[in-house]
Formats: sequence, C-alpha cells, structure tokens
Amino acid sequence: MDVIARQNFTEPTAIQAQGWPVALSGLDMVGVAQTGSGKTLSYLLPAIVHINHQPFLERGDGPICLVLAPTRELAQQVQQVAAEYCRACRLKSTCIYGGAPKGPQIRDLERGVEICIATPGRLIDFLECGKTNLRRTTYLVLDEADRMLDMGFEPQIRKIVDQIRPDRQTLMWSATWPKEVRQLAEDFLKDYIHINIGALELSANHNILQIVDVCHDVEKDEKLIRLMEEIMSEKENKTIVFVETKRRCDELTRKMRRDGWPAMGIHGDKSQQERDWVLNEFKHGKAPILIATDVASRGLDVEDVKFVINYDYPNSSEDYIHRIGRTARSTKTGTAYTFFTPNNIKQVSDLISVLREANQAINPKLLQLVEDRGSGRSRGRGGMKDDRRDRYSAGKRGGFNTFRDRENYDRGYSSLLKRDFGAKTQNGVYSAANYTNGSFGSNFVSAGIQTSFRTGNPTGTYQNGYDSTQQYGNKIVI
Repeated sequence: MDVIARQNFTEPTAIQAQGWPVALSGLDMVGVAQTGSGKTLSYLLPAIVHINHQPFLERGDGPICLVLAPTRELAQQVQQVAAEYCRACRLKSTCIYGGAPKGPQIRDLERGVEICIATPGRLIDFLECGKTNLRRTTYLVLDEADRMLDMGFEPQIRKIVDQIRPDRQTLMWSATWPKEVRQLAEDFLKDYIHINIGALELSANHNILQIVDVCHDVEKDEKLIRLMEEIMSEKENKTIVFVETKRRCDELTRKMRRDGWPAMGIHGDKSQQERDWVLNEFKHGKAPILIATDVASRGLDVEDVKFVINYDYPNSSEDYIHRIGRTARSTKTGTAYTFFTPNNIKQVSDLISVLREANQAINPKLLQLVEDRGSGRSRGRGGMKDDRRDRYSAGKRGGFNTFRDRENYDRGYSSLLKRDFGAKTQNGVYSAANYTNGSFGSNFVSAGIQTSFRTGNPTGTYQNGYDSTQQYGNKIVI
C-alpha cells in the first residue's frame, strides 16, 4: 500500500476494478483493453498475493509467476513495475530477453526468483540448456497476446505452455480480440472469464485527439518542423515521432539534431545499451523528441508523452492504434498527428473506421481518397486532387486539415483547432481536454465495461483454498 500511495493512485482503472476480483479468485481470465489502461498492475498485484500463498522457493526451483511479453521493451517495462512492488513484499523478480548478456540473467534465475518476465525466444534458450524450469509455475500471464501472435511467436508460446503444470492459473491480456487470440484462449484457458473494456474491435483511446493531414511525401519535413516549433514552445512537450524504416529514423534524427532540435533516435539495430540510454534520456526530458520505428510502439511506457506524430503511416491500423497509444496513458489526454499520403491509400478505410469509432473529426480528403480509390480515378499528382487553394485548408499549423464528420464538411473547424491547440487551456497546456464541442462531450466518454462468463463445468480445484490435485506438488490457490 505504501508503494501505491507514493504513486498517487487514488482509484483503480476500469480494467483493474474488474480484473482484480477475478484474478484473486484463482480463475482463468481474458482481459481486452486499450493500451495505457493499467493492465500491468491488473495482473502483477494478484500475482504477488498468489505467490505469498505458495510454499517458499527451494534451491533449483523455477519461478512461481511467469509473464510472457512480445518485446524486450515491454518486458523491461513490466520488470520496472514488478521490482518496485516486489521490494516492498520481499520478493524477487527478473527480466530475461534477447539482445542482452545471458550471464546476469542466468545468475538471477539460479539464485531463485518468484516472478520471471520473459520474451519467448530467450526463455526457451534457458529452458533447453537447463538454466531454469517451470515446475513451480502456477501463475501464467500472456501479455499483449495479439502482438505475440502477430510476431509469429505462437509455436514458442505453445512450447513453453506445454512445460507448465495444467493446474496453473492463466491470464491473457490483449488490446484486440481477433479469432487467433480467441483460439489461443480456448486452447490454454479453462472455463475462463472474459473482461472487455471498450470495444472488441479495433479501437483507439478516446482521450487522444487525432488529427490527420493528407499530404505528399515531399511536404512532410516542412510540416514536421512547423509542428515541432509550436509543440516545443509548450511546457509539456514530450513527443514521439514514428517513422517506417531504420534508415529514415537515422536520417531524420541527424537532420533534426543538425538543426538544433533535442532529438534522439531508436530502432532495432541499436544495441540494448544504446536503446536503454536513449529511452532514459527521453523519459527524464533531456531529449524530449524521440524518433522511433515500431520497435518502440509497444512496451514504451512514459507517463507524460503529450504528442505522437506519425511521420510515416504504419502498415496496419492496429499498429497505428498502438503508436498513438503512447500518449494519453491511464486517464491523461494527448494529441496524435498523422501525415497520410496517397501511398497509404490501402489503409484509408481502416483509418476512417478508427476515427469514427473514437468520435474524431474526419478530414474530407480522406473520404475523397476512398471515393477515388473506389472509382479508380486519378486526381492529379499521386492520385490526389491538386488544389493549392483547397477551401478546407486550415492555412496554419503546417497545413493540418481537421474537420467534423460528413454533415459538417462545408464548414471546417480551423477556429476550433486554434482554440484547442493554438490557445492555452486553464492549466497552460494544449490538450484534447478542451475538445467538448460534440466530439468528446463535456467529459470524455468512459469505456463501456463488458464482462462475459464462459460456460462449462466447474473445475472443482478450488476447495477450501487448496488445489485438490497433488500430482505436481503443493499449489495453494487463493
């Protein structure tokens, strides 16, 4: 409780309020919630309670709680949270992932840890060479299961789960609920409870103001500089700029630093030591501009990121949602800017669906791209209407065009944008919190909570607080 008090947590998030009772009951569960909703504590705090009800670790024992994560960034983030709470409870945790020396990770495992946060590949390496085992694992967490499947980890996940005792408690967490994740839940979970916060389909955080600028590739640099000039004049200005390739990341970082911007870059070819250093500089505000490939779009948890800029649009709308989810963590607000070019036309319909679901204004040029794509017409250079004096152009903010939905096409809202971003709020911060004129309402729409119970026969293993099976040794279930 002291740790919770120090972090100024006054009340649980929606997923925590719904997930804690289920996890503490010893039941399997699936939690579907958007990024930044507090999923990590939803499974870590019940894990600590679970561990405290188990026999102490003995020499040669593996972890009691295993958390599988898709990326080393997410694994490190979870470890940071776990370490703080474990210290208060006199428990030990470790994080094992590829790209770092094996020696320190092996030593942690040999000394014994109650909680192990791991990426699948490195964990399998250690299991195969006998550096750890999963005989004591009774609490399994699959974090960002959808992402692990997207990255092709399903064979590794199945190989790991096959080595864990069948009377385990399993918790699966995901931002989306596609059929592949549903099948994984059916295979690994027993009579599970499904908790869903918000929509089951692809959806973005409603606390994020999303602004899309339809432009050409050659215009991006000038628009980015204009945008950064205004962002950097703010007190809260921490910004992530997402690009498509490692080469683009390095080139844009060099250019911005040469022009005097406090920017740093991160991508998959950088060493783990360099990545850790860059992230530390960004988190502490020494370099408030982070230019990143999608390696940082998941697992990067910095509480005070106010702006996300999609310099290059990602390959899928799911990646778009996870990118912009780096801002507006927990209950905070943020703004996401996106450069969308005719080269991204394959994603235009999905992007419009995401914007509509989040009650966001839609740039009419996006709808024009859909119309042109359907009719097969070419609209000038790059397939887009070349109208330098487009009546929807905001004229300021680097040409960002922001509009209400179709019924309001004829009247843009550059004045509203100026109010929301060009004029300070009462606390001196530009944010989506002002955005009350129909898009968000007087208060942001709270996520709907849907809890569904799987049908099936009771497992019969939770009697008097103890597991009725003794095949795998003592496991005490809370």
